[in-house]
Amino acid sequence: MRQLSLPLGILLAAALAALALSVSVGSVSVAPDALWAVLAGGGEVLPRTLVLELRVPRSLSAFAVGGLLAVAGALMQVLLRNPLADPYVLGLSGGASVGALAAMLGGMGGVVISGSAFGGALASTLLVFGLAHGTGSWTPSRLLLTGVVVAAGWGAVITLMLAVTPADRLPGMLYWLMGDLSYARTPWPPLAMLLVVCLLVIPLGRSLNVLARGPLQAAALGVAVRPLEWVIYIAASLLTAMAVTTAGSIGFVGLVVPHMLRLVLGNDQRLILPACALAGGTLLVLADTLARTLIAPEQLPVGVITALLGVPTFLYLLYRSR
Repeated sequence: MRQLSLPLGILLAAALAALALSVSVGSVSVAPDALWAVLAGGGEVLPRTLVLELRVPRSLSAFAVGGLLAVAGALMQVLLRNPLADPYVLGLSGGASVGALAAMLGGMGGVVISGSAFGGALASTLLVFGLAHGTGSWTPSRLLLTGVVVAAGWGAVITLMLAVTPADRLPGMLYWLMGDLSYARTPWPPLAMLLVVCLLVIPLGRSLNVLARGPLQAAALGVAVRPLEWVIYIAASLLTAMAVTTAGSIGFVGLVVPHMLRLVLGNDQRLILPACALAGGTLLVLADTLARTLIAPEQLPVGVITALLGVPTFLYLLYRSR
């Protein structure tokens, strides 16, 4: 138990420090004493408004989305038995993007956009799983190939929608596609989703450890392989759908974070899954802080920051593992 609690304690401390930094810095900085006064229930009006109404909801949303993507990536890598799998590999992001862009193209508001993105992600999940299953059972390779093809199809639909979009609506749609937390004002649904799924899948850590070695070995050791694969796929799909619904398309978090944690902590899913929730959230909070402060008062899409951080990190990991 101590072997599991020590790294999780370190990651929790890093997550709290990242959240404190995120709510303190920006185009207008908040001093530590003013921040403490606001969190204690006092403080002046301007710091209270800045921290409680703007930065805390956005920082918690960033933490939730990062945790969602990292846990979904870890689950997908176990399901497909491929360390290079990530949450968007099965076309979930493309389906959510099509749903959200369709709502934007129709002039709908934020709630409808979020609902449309979630519906598009779930529709893509059902489409990929139905096509991969066919008349027999699906295999990881068949599921992966189906997801790649469906993702390419969604990409073509997105390009078509952008081509016919009026010029006044195009910037907002492009910004959403790059990943944007500017309008994330309700962090509680993604946080609740992250907590519920982690509570459901962490007890399955032993079975996931066996499944990662292959379905035949897992079945020989008494694991119900097919129901467990269904649980993993549905959980990863819901996590990805909620993340895309909250912040748009943000890449590399679900790919790099589980990969790095396995290099440091090993491949015990009882530790990797909660570690992914904490490390993924911390990474996206720091990336969003950079997006808000690099060219303040202007803001960058957080997806740009994660790509700039993720590409060289992943290339280094590939070079190191040769």
